[in-house]
Amino acid sequence: MDNMNYEENLGIVKISDEVVSVIAGIAAEEINGVEDLQHMAGNNISQLLKGKKNAGKNVKVTLNEDYATIELNLAVEYGVKIPEVVSAVQDNVKKTVETMTGLNVTAVNINVQNIYVPKIEKLENKEK
Repeated sequence: MDNMNYEENLGIVKISDEVVSVIAGIAAEEINGVEDLQHMAGNNISQLLKGKKNAGKNVKVTLNEDYATIELNLAVEYGVKIPEVVSAVQDNVKKTVETMTGLNVTAVNINVQNIYVPKIEKLENKEK
């Protein structure tokens, strides 16, 4: 696990790559048209009760001196304009991670790996 270290007047602040990945995952989920990253990972109810920490499972963060590269695996809702959704995700992830951590995000790479169809998902849930 990588850590970002900041020299402060009172000591050193360390931010792990896992923390950055959780922030990025939550920021991605804030965009309309992006499927819940927890749903993609197939988490059960006990994991959902623990909060959004597992959103980071579909996020890879590479930390360097004072910058980060982020890679996200996403599912998008059927019918959305994928380039627009991806662009909004990239902007929100970059802005949120930079604001919360002070890191410079050099790239937010998106892999659209699935399409979420709400009507089919609802039917599947009723059959279970």
